[in-house]
Amino acid sequence: MYSGLLIILIPLCIGYVLPRQGLRTLKVVNRLLSAMVYVILFFMGISLAFLDDLSTNLMLIAGYVLVFSLCILCMNYLALLWLDKRLPWPSSGHAQPPTSRWRMALDSFRLCMVVAVGFGLGLTGWHWLGEASRASEICLILLLLLVGIQLRNSGMTLWQIILNRRGVFIAAVVAVSSLAGGAAAALILGLPVNTGLAMASAFGWYSLSAILMTDAFGPVIGSTAFFNDLLRELAAIVLIPALMRRQRSTGLGLCGATSMDFTLPVLQRSGGIDVVPTAIVHGFLLSLLAPILIALFSV
Repeated sequence: MYSGLLIILIPLCIGYVLPRQGLRTLKVVNRLLSAMVYVILFFMGISLAFLDDLSTNLMLIAGYVLVFSLCILCMNYLALLWLDKRLPWPSSGHAQPPTSRWRMALDSFRLCMVVAVGFGLGLTGWHWLGEASRASEICLILLLLLVGIQLRNSGMTLWQIILNRRGVFIAAVVAVSSLAGGAAAALILGLPVNTGLAMASAFGWYSLSAILMTDAFGPVIGSTAFFNDLLRELAAIVLIPALMRRQRSTGLGLCGATSMDFTLPVLQRSGGIDVVPTAIVHGFLLSLLAPILIALFSV
């Protein structure tokens, strides 16, 4: 029953307890992580093509994505607005010119294209493509090992996390409100609540949620998780510049786990350099929570 949990936690912990690596090794780790994202999404596309009654399932996925995205983002937004009122975060006034959101949106489009290519290949029905699920499990183990190494070398100490109270508060609000939104979506769709909680636990980390949710609940839920988390990232890219002017906690919180990597440049440009430490703490905590919560809700 707990084999899935061990598959997730063991490589993550091994990567985290390894000694800190040099700059050259970290560059290799980062490149491998970027490559693994594309490989995992490619295999997910292949698995999606092997679904029975494909057209019906695609419509089902679209409906699931719509409901989960709306419920989770709305819950996040309302909870973060409350936090902004209770704990105001004044702007430093050091914002930079906005970064190219079109370029970042193009990166997200590329990810969708990788899924589409895998899907197209899977439609050929070649028998050897049936091994895609086994290959994705191997990729998952490697991905989590690399993530553990990356978290270990992020430079974040326990003391730094504790001192950055705002980052901890925002991460806590995002985590709780996301779980509430996931549970609400599951009830609306007639799905088990634990499925909704697992869906909400990725906090925007689409490469992780895609493979974990596919392994635990099948390609329909796995594909829903991917597009749900990808939509979160796209929404954050669009909303950050406007929200960071007056509702900085909301702008940061909507980024979820991506605030320590993908959306960090947008946050820095829109909110100033003082946003960066809080964004890294926030993203670090959610990245650490995501695989653990998904595994717990999937058993």
